[in-house]
Amino acid sequence: MASNPKDAAATGHPAYGFTNEELASHPLVFAEDLLKDKVFLLSGGGSGIGKATAFVLARLGAKLMICGRDEEKLARAADSIGELVGKEVAYQAMTIRDPEQVDDLMSATWERFGRLDVLVNNGGGQFPQDAIDFSVKGWNAVIDTNLNGTWYMMQQAARRWRDEDRPGHIINVVAVISRGMPQVAHTCAARAGVIYLSKTVSTEWAPFDIQVNCVAPGSIATTGLEVYKPEVAEMFRYANPMHRFGDALDIAQAIVYLAAPSGKFITGEVVTVDGGAAQHGENWSAGIPDYFRVHGR
Repeated sequence: MASNPKDAAATGHPAYGFTNEELASHPLVFAEDLLKDKVFLLSGGGSGIGKATAFVLARLGAKLMICGRDEEKLARAADSIGELVGKEVAYQAMTIRDPEQVDDLMSATWERFGRLDVLVNNGGGQFPQDAIDFSVKGWNAVIDTNLNGTWYMMQQAARRWRDEDRPGHIINVVAVISRGMPQVAHTCAARAGVIYLSKTVSTEWAPFDIQVNCVAPGSIATTGLEVYKPEVAEMFRYANPMHRFGDALDIAQAIVYLAAPSGKFITGEVVTVDGGAAQHGENWSAGIPDYFRVHGR
């Protein structure tokens, strides 16, 4: 991973993630036409894991609509993919918190491409804080985006597939929640909700030939780490037995595995990409409390 173009010295952070040039050229494990003409809708496509996934999908031949709240980020990502990959990417600025905006997005996708094959719900976010100090506004903001927004996208895509008698696949980017997530309890609650929602509707929607799966990233080196204090973000690499970060292409290629024919017999599952963190390691998003410091740490 080369340096991100952002000035690391100005933020106090190391430079995390890939440059656009690396996203356009880094070797992939899949055949370059694997997703030819498949239509994807990807939320949170303007930065981080979402942008990396957009690059990978475009490189593999997919037709792509990306969305997010920041139109400037979306435009930059689409322009970069056009310039470096040679593929046109559609985008729409919106918030998944608003069901009406979700409906408009779905309509725009169908109007542009005539259908949708795969929905990737990557949009979301959180902030580090002890749960006892959450405000009502802060709690609701995270739950509304990560759980409710994901649901609005899932339900509206599924209804259209059902009504048109088309198969579909939903892939939700979640988190590793099996041992809890201290200091980001709001996102842990929301992501756990998405995981078990996905398991439930994967059964309900099987008669409609709709698959529903999740990908759970561990500590991934993207600019998203800049929301944390630099010394805390750097400790995330030790939150797994491999003692290193994953990268955004690890997640993007897990998404492709599920979306491609390789995932045709998988539904209701969580693909965990975390370096073993589900088995060993601890993650303190706001810094380890004194109570939990042992052996001089």
